[in-house]
Amino acid sequence: MDDKAPQAQPDLGPVLRVATLAARKPTRFDLRPEAGALALLADLLGITQVRELHFKGELRPQGRHDWMLEAELSAEVEQPCSVTLAPVVTRIRETVRRRFLADLPQPQGEEAEIPEDDTLEPLGETISPGAVAAEVLALALPLYPRAPGAALGEAVFAAPGVAPLRDEDLRPFAGLAGLAQKLGTGQKDDG
Repeated sequence: MDDKAPQAQPDLGPVLRVATLAARKPTRFDLRPEAGALALLADLLGITQVRELHFKGELRPQGRHDWMLEAELSAEVEQPCSVTLAPVVTRIRETVRRRFLADLPQPQGEEAEIPEDDTLEPLGETISPGAVAAEVLALALPLYPRAPGAALGEAVFAAPGVAPLRDEDLRPFAGLAGLAQKLGTGQKDDG
């Protein structure tokens, strides 16, 4: 039996029903989720905190059945440093474009090529600007945030009585530049 309860989804803004969108003018949105929704989003993303999130843009009709979402995402997040676990605050700014296509071909078979255009999305009955914002934020997070001054040190391990192998020992050509200078490789070309 699975002990994990389904995780609550953060309310990042309204879900727009495609059938009710204006067919001749843009539908504008300006999302600024409340603290509770930001805490849920941080939990879903596996980070310490989403301090703020602002997602502003518009959804415009394209042709008879397709839609274009263009927006700006700005956020401030806190993650643990990948070296020291100290809190690292990052400002994120992303320009977002998504094209929701009614006739987007579905991949066939077990293996499919990823299309070059990563802005394409299949058009469903609804479009959720909040879900787009969460996806963009997840992709924009630093993979290995570092606190100022945090550096990975060199770990040296060896059995007692054995000289440890260091990173420099694994670079056999690192000393060649110094050796070349000592030997005076500044040879004159006689040609």
